[in-house]
Amino acid sequence: MIDVAVQMDPLESINFAGDSTFALMLEAQRRGFALWHYTPDALSLEGGRLTAPARALSVFDEPAHYFEFGERRVLDLAGVDVVLLRQDPPFDLAYITSTHLLEQIQSRVLVVNDPAAVRNAPEKLFVMEFADLMPPTLISRDRAAIEAFRAEQGEIVMKPLYGHGGASVFKVAARDPNFGSLFDLFHTMFREPWVSQRFLPAVSEGDKRILLVDGEPLGAINRIPAENDIRSNMVRGGAAASTALTDREREICARLGPELRRRGLLFVGIDVIDGHLTEINVTSPTGLRALARLGGPDLAGPIFDVIEAKLAFLRKTG
Repeated sequence: MIDVAVQMDPLESINFAGDSTFALMLEAQRRGFALWHYTPDALSLEGGRLTAPARALSVFDEPAHYFEFGERRVLDLAGVDVVLLRQDPPFDLAYITSTHLLEQIQSRVLVVNDPAAVRNAPEKLFVMEFADLMPPTLISRDRAAIEAFRAEQGEIVMKPLYGHGGASVFKVAARDPNFGSLFDLFHTMFREPWVSQRFLPAVSEGDKRILLVDGEPLGAINRIPAENDIRSNMVRGGAAASTALTDREREICARLGPELRRRGLLFVGIDVIDGHLTEINVTSPTGLRALARLGGPDLAGPIFDVIEAKLAFLRKTG
């Protein structure tokens, strides 16, 4: 029996229809694996032993009754086979601390995605290693630098460096009387730099989410913003549509794939607008349920194929 511990948000709060972690749990259960659920705030480290009060879990693809909890146990996480690191952002000190804690068991347990790699690959910073694939982008909180960038690029988008789900994303016109107030707002709200990026008008035609499994692109959905909104995130009213990869998008994936594999980032979602890479999502990528609902492949299966292969390798070498 393979034990899979899922570190995620409370099950009561998930979006049943769209939650990718739920799709992964359904697949694990289909394979006969034992599921355990706990939240990241439950982690405890004492004398090198990492534990969490966890509950046995059964899941059902039924909106009115999609999970049942069973036995409650203080789980020694070094004794399970797989930990799915799947809590949603914000990517804050609590999130970072959980990656440090999970590193304590990493030599004995397969953690997906690799916690050190997740910590070292913030989604709007890691992508800057591939700046030639991106639209012009500045990460700064210096007003003069942002003003100069805006003067060069014209319309820009400003967004928090550690934001998620499309929150606090603003389009700023080339000559915009709101810029000063918006700068003041960001400067007050965020201690870290923020992202300024050339606005891509083609976002109205969609922001493509491409899902990579062990570095290989296996599916994609096109997220189309709601009317009068630049944000394509489905939690912000974006609509998902079926799509295929272009040659340019395959080129982007071919560049990223080897680095994702090297870092142990097994399940990743990248965002591409009009042939420009904008983000590399590694914390808790979404899109599995939407892709399957649109007639695409159910990628939970290939993800667990890779997990099982890696487990077999660890047992053989371990």
